Amino acid sequence: MSDTATAQEGQGTPGYRALVLAMLLLVYTFNFLDRQILGILVAPIKADLGLTDTQLGALGGIAFAFLYSILGVPLALIADRTSRTWVVTVSLTVWSGFTALCGMAGNFWQLFLFRIGVGVGEAGGVAPSYAIISDYFPPHQRARALAIYSLGIPIGLAAGTLLGAWIAASVDWRWAFIVVGVAGVVIAPIFRLVVKEPPRPAASAERVPLGQVFALLAKKPSFWLMSFAAGFSSMCGYGLAFWAPSFFIRSFGLDLATTSYVFGSILLIGGTIGVFAGGWFADRMGQGDRGFYAKLPAFAWLTCVPLFAGGFLSSNITLAWFLFLIPNGLNILWLGPVNTAVQHLVPAHMRATASASFLLINNLIGLGAGSWVMGAMSDAMTASYGNEALRYAAVAALSFYLVAAVLMLLAVKPLRRDWVG
Repeated sequence: MSDTATAQEGQGTPGYRALVLAMLLLVYTFNFLDRQILGILVAPIKADLGLTDTQLGALGGIAFAFLYSILGVPLALIADRTSRTWVVTVSLTVWSGFTALCGMAGNFWQLFLFRIGVGVGEAGGVAPSYAIISDYFPPHQRARALAIYSLGIPIGLAAGTLLGAWIAASVDWRWAFIVVGVAGVVIAPIFRLVVKEPPRPAASAERVPLGQVFALLAKKPSFWLMSFAAGFSSMCGYGLAFWAPSFFIRSFGLDLATTSYVFGSILLIGGTIGVFAGGWFADRMGQGDRGFYAKLPAFAWLTCVPLFAGGFLSSNITLAWFLFLIPNGLNILWLGPVNTAVQHLVPAHMRATASASFLLINNLIGLGAGSWVMGAMSDAMTASYGNEALRYAAVAALSFYLVAAVLMLLAVKPLRRDWVG
């Protein structure tokens, strides 16, 4: 079968493709479980180690994101040249091991260094997985496949919230890190045994210089616009995901367990529907207009702002739950469409590196700054608003969604021109 025919039809049987996707989803779930577990444990960690909101925001942001973002590019290049499945396996082992070590931290700097280790490990997980999915699934199914993979985000966020709170309440916050970390180490060899490295087109045998991939992407306005749009969206998204549990505790007086049920259900229900809907609509509507892959996220972000604002300003927990549910799906609806679009800005053998380049920008802006900026805003507003400072810091941060929507709308026309394959 020719390379073109293989790309059009996908690789492997439908059943095996589903198994591969399920394993990648499981690994991605642990990726976000290990990130989110810190968010639900903010209160006991703050009390135990005596940390400020700014320090906690740094643990959730720059400690994790800096090397995570930068190392993603060389690790993706290694994956493109060697074995993507091995890179994902080793990455899962490393980040899970450092997650377990977080449970042994005795002060801010120890926890900071262990969070850096989690970021180093997770740097090699996502971009190679995108490329594996794009190799196994034909073009007309890729957005849905990537959306199913992206379900790891709401599932992992919800699992981190629920498991972290349950283990912390049953034992203490340290054991929450240890349990989920050890579980990831156990899953890593199972993943490697089940997921086979997909055959690649003949062109993938070429050792493409990193500069060549960058040079190709740099000429495409859609790449820059989508990357910065996703970055500003992620600033708000990651910030809200990290600080929302603390908001429920401080502003509504909920205990840790109740907070985990309230926020975990929002993440799981809203996030799951939103991620899958994004992939489904993109595959349906994007075939006729490639610009739809950018339009859809822009309109979703614009809709998020008033709904999230209503939730944060509400004084009724039931009303807040419903107001948070819809935008929590809309704010990550972009994952399937935009990740698919990035895959189609370059030839097949450059996909992992292209995805890592996109993630470098997205994560440095969004993951690196989101939780830290919101934490710093909360500290700055405490003198004026006291225990309600976090509520108003979250509302102010919603402006990032407006910036993201404008940038994504500007990407619509260039994306039509830049699309490959």
